[in-house]
Amino acid sequence: MIPAPLSVDTPADAGSFALDQNTVIDAAPGTEGVARLLRATVGAATGLPLAPGSGDGRGAIRLRLDPAAADELGPEGYRLDVDADGATLVGVTAAGVFRGTQTVRQLLGPEAYRRAPVDQDRTWSIPGGSVSDRPRFAWRGLMIDVARHFLPKEDVLRYLDLLAAHKLNVFHFHLTDDQGWRIEIKRHPRLTEVGAWRSRTKYGHRASELWDETPYGGFYTQDDIREIVAYAAERHISVVPEIDIPGHSQAAIAAYPELGNTDVIDTTALSVWDTWGINANVLAPTDNTLRFFEGVLEEVLELFPAATSPFIHIGGDECRKEQWKDSPTAQARIDEHGLANEDELQSWFIRHFNTWLAERGRRLIGWDEILEGGLPAGAAVSSWRGYGGGIAAAEAGHDVVMCPEQQVYLDHRQHDGPDEPMPIGFVRTLEDVYRFEPVPPNLSPDAVHHIMGTQANVWSEVMQNRARMDYQVFPRLAAFAEVAWSALPASADRDFAGFERRMTEHYARLDALGVEYRRPSGPLPWQKRPGVAGRPLEGPPPNV
Repeated sequence: MIPAPLSVDTPADAGSFALDQNTVIDAAPGTEGVARLLRATVGAATGLPLAPGSGDGRGAIRLRLDPAAADELGPEGYRLDVDADGATLVGVTAAGVFRGTQTVRQLLGPEAYRRAPVDQDRTWSIPGGSVSDRPRFAWRGLMIDVARHFLPKEDVLRYLDLLAAHKLNVFHFHLTDDQGWRIEIKRHPRLTEVGAWRSRTKYGHRASELWDETPYGGFYTQDDIREIVAYAAERHISVVPEIDIPGHSQAAIAAYPELGNTDVIDTTALSVWDTWGINANVLAPTDNTLRFFEGVLEEVLELFPAATSPFIHIGGDECRKEQWKDSPTAQARIDEHGLANEDELQSWFIRHFNTWLAERGRRLIGWDEILEGGLPAGAAVSSWRGYGGGIAAAEAGHDVVMCPEQQVYLDHRQHDGPDEPMPIGFVRTLEDVYRFEPVPPNLSPDAVHHIMGTQANVWSEVMQNRARMDYQVFPRLAAFAEVAWSALPASADRDFAGFERRMTEHYARLDALGVEYRRPSGPLPWQKRPGVAGRPLEGPPPNV
């Protein structure tokens, strides 16, 4: 099983539970949604009806809630007991029961991941025994950047299924950047009319001389967003929308030039950015900008309800300060509020929206640059530039998600061979990801409690479609999922050879799911991108 469960007991005489046309799902109150998804997935793959029914007799999958098991299982743990009479799956919450159904699916075999039976004569059974399991971290996430390359709605839903299959529970939805604005905002329609489209696209790294001259773009309507959020909620996945401020904002400024530093440059001449990198065009620190993004966030909060999206990500990374240094308006704002410098001006932005979100029952989270100039109480940090920002934030009492680029940026290349497509960054192999440790050593006990969890990030500059994203994400996401879920030993002591053996079965699951992962032997011919420049970094990544 992947991720590895906390404990498994398989007595020699345990036997197995055979599923057939008479097998029923007995769903206790509160687990009906889990039963519906189990029927839709396992039922479709097996061809069995898995009808609702009573679990008093033989031949039932019983879904149960037991609040008294909170100390044992926590909010997302489960206990699975299987014998010849049936399977009983117990969780404290429906989320825990749902996580347990992913184990049931794995125990049925890779064919349980298909959408229809491939062998009508096949018999289906779950091995007898007991599994007791709970996650190590509460935040087990994947960030997908849909701003640089747009991921159509159907592909987003597919990735939510892939997260669920790996017991991941947070989808960080990077919706806006210099190269595209991907969410419909009704009061500001030009954000998608203009900001969602660029005239052409760089092919490969920004150093590449290749261009795709086809106009490029796309966005999610508000109903698309509602569908995505509801789909995630059914799978007990939280969605964290990201609306970037004050940097990474050229697409917004191209749509509404008054948002930029008009006293420094002619913002009406800006278009949606067509290349990659860190852009100098940042938001102006004006009351108009604040009101504009308050309006954006009002619609965002309606689309992402607090129950499924308690955190709102505001970016805050890579905000260049040159225009603010040259802007009389920005300098007047610094003087007005007694700020020391442009770093504190960025902090002023962050503090404003931290207060605004807190008043509406949400929590602000941002990349670790939001620490610069001071971070308001209650704000959380995504530590991406290394461990350092997360360590500083946790020691200062802020909650942290560890996602250091040197370890878990899945857009970084997987091998140093010449056939890796558009190679970016450091080599991060399957084993490297498996040995990633989210909690750095020497944290104080109080700071350790502020590590909410961990997240893998996927930036899409050189991932122009789903197949390219699959290649970068898998199979490493399986290793990451085990790091995030399982109670593993210290990094150097982890049994990677055993994990590789379990991956043999998992590759068959990925095949059944249609995932175009990187094979252990290297890229297949159609996964290569010969002649397209990347930006490989040599040597081991720094530990910062």
